[in-house]
Amino acid sequence: MEAFFVSTSLVALAEIGDKTQLLAFILAARFRRPVPIMLGILTATLFNHGLAGSLGAWIASAVDPAILRTGLGLSFLAMAVWMLIPDQLDSDTMRLSRRLGVFGTTLLAFFFAEMGDKTQIATVAMASHYAALGPVVGGSTLGMMIANVPAVLIGERLAQHLPTRRIHQLAAALFALLGGMVLLGLGG
Repeated sequence: MEAFFVSTSLVALAEIGDKTQLLAFILAARFRRPVPIMLGILTATLFNHGLAGSLGAWIASAVDPAILRTGLGLSFLAMAVWMLIPDQLDSDTMRLSRRLGVFGTTLLAFFFAEMGDKTQIATVAMASHYAALGPVVGGSTLGMMIANVPAVLIGERLAQHLPTRRIHQLAAALFALLGGMVLLGLGG
């Protein structure tokens, strides 16, 4: 359960103000069809984070535990620093064909926008740390949905009222704490 809750919390916080959340705002404003957008986000996230979690599980099985612990601890500390860097949405992400429809456009846009993103890297690291693929992927997917569904439903108004910088600082502190705990051999 710890893997699920930590994955959900960290990804939900990391996603606030992220380029994929900005993408959710843009898709909602452009298409005004929340259900296929949310289904596209869910499908893309399950696939993307499933791949990331599988990579993390493979790393955990292939790397010496002492080296893995050091690498994971340092990667969580790096994620803490990365959380403090503002994210921007690439305009290329929105140049998908209208022939794909709302669901297809959302699916592809989210899948590619998430490649190499903070939350994908965090999913790899958490799957390596916890060696619990299902709970990590489920938790990271739920975290993405917690952050993006309100973006789709409420849109631009929500973004203006969220203290994005403070949320990123909290997420950075949590990543730093987790990194320190891993380096010290504490926790899960």
